[in-house]
Amino acid sequence: MAEAELQNLIAFLAETPTVVRQLIGELSADEARQRPAANEFSALEQACHLRDIERDGYAVRLHRLLGADEPVLPDIDGAHLARERDYQSQDFAAALEAFAQARSENMTLIKTLSPDQLQLGGTLESVGRVTLAQLLEMMRAHDEEHYAELRTLGAWLSTQRN
Repeated sequence: MAEAELQNLIAFLAETPTVVRQLIGELSADEARQRPAANEFSALEQACHLRDIERDGYAVRLHRLLGADEPVLPDIDGAHLARERDYQSQDFAAALEAFAQARSENMTLIKTLSPDQLQLGGTLESVGRVTLAQLLEMMRAHDEEHYAELRTLGAWLSTQRN
């Protein structure tokens, strides 16, 4: 990964909590829990999911890649976590803040990575072998998926207000 590409990726990942807050906007507690469909996340569930994937997924994977030779990296079932942890009963603002904090902690580590460290690899369950650089790209792709979902959710919520 070229240095300029890495710096763009780092900037994108660092900005995600701010973008998520902008996409979600100001929601009442009821609005934050509304789902456009039974199989889609509410804004609250989105915030909890991002928080948990950041803490229990990406942080764990980053540390394992840096701390062990070719580690196995656990996959995470986001839908299972949402049910198990009862996302709909959690506090929206606290979930957003916890996501921002977890991402900030991960970014502190990511910003220190050397080119050699970016090539460290392991096996991500249900994906296969990934390098640390590929994990960062997966983080960006995950963020982009949630941007799209939050845009759609925001548009749907605005139609519910009218």
